[in-house]
Amino acid sequence: MTLTAVLAPEAPALVESPSALPALDVRRFAAADDAARDRYVERHADGTVFHLAGWRRAVHRTFGHAEHDLLAWRGGEIVGVLPLMRCKTPFFASHLVSVPYGVYGGPLADTREIELALVGAAQRLARELGVGRLELRCMKDPGLDLAKSTLYSAFLQSVPADPADVMKNMPKRARAEARKAMERHKLELSEGEWYLNDLVQLFGDAKQQLGSPGLPRAWFQALLDELGPKCVMHLARRAGEPLAATMSFVSNGVFSFYYIGNTPDANREYSATNFLTVKLQEWCAVRGIRTFDLGRSRVDTGPYNFKKNQGFEPTPLHYRYDLVRAKELPSFNPSNPRTAWMRETWAKLPHGVARALSGRLMRYLP
Repeated sequence: MTLTAVLAPEAPALVESPSALPALDVRRFAAADDAARDRYVERHADGTVFHLAGWRRAVHRTFGHAEHDLLAWRGGEIVGVLPLMRCKTPFFASHLVSVPYGVYGGPLADTREIELALVGAAQRLARELGVGRLELRCMKDPGLDLAKSTLYSAFLQSVPADPADVMKNMPKRARAEARKAMERHKLELSEGEWYLNDLVQLFGDAKQQLGSPGLPRAWFQALLDELGPKCVMHLARRAGEPLAATMSFVSNGVFSFYYIGNTPDANREYSATNFLTVKLQEWCAVRGIRTFDLGRSRVDTGPYNFKKNQGFEPTPLHYRYDLVRAKELPSFNPSNPRTAWMRETWAKLPHGVARALSGRLMRYLP
């Protein structure tokens, strides 16, 4: 017998009263909750690799930042996640960041009520700890009455089902550069964790040329260990010689083209990044991955314009800041002319010295 047969036709629909719901409980994470938390993140439409427990573990393992992730529970079920870590500065201050070394963060929740409860708990924690600021790296507008930054945009687009359509969908000039890389320069793509050393060296050298510290090998190794198959590495070669190495992430149906290191002439002579943008989209198409994230860039910079020229449209990121003790938004970035002398000095350091110092400095640049 069906339920409709039991109920009289005039019986009112049953509506669950909010008071019947178990109480919402927002509390600090426990390591034992990591598996359940990851299942929640992977089910959530806005979940990213940066919301996963493995990202938190990799950050803590490499840089020692304190773990303060918040979980929202209702009736024994996780209904919200806010990844959060306390990051120290060299001047003894600290900040709560969601999330360090990631471009996306902020709260994930079943409802707006739960999202606000997570943010409120984070704000209270920020004041209890006496940090300079609470920083939420939200992709979407969180609708919070907090200080905001318009410095960055993200670049995402759909991946066609047929790998052959990747090239067809590109702007004419970008398509010509990709063909030149493949046909004239004979660039080849290969995949494997064993390209870790190539990435560490190429990434560090490329960052130094830009006047910025690189990341330590321990960080990339921690990501491989903690994220497992969600972390993938590729190498672009010409005549057997490495031109560019990448580390990307696959989570929630999104491929994030995240870290890249390349030789000085990789793009100038051989269009290596253009080649990788094409080949990695084709790699996604073969595997049924339908969203390609070309990464975050500062607005109106060279990388920002390159991504637009590849046919990707910018999506403004909605970073929000609760200035607890800090007086202004963070400004230590390559767009700030006040840091130009630091970049020029760093670029002139011997490679060995820069590599040795990078890991220590990056602890303070989350």
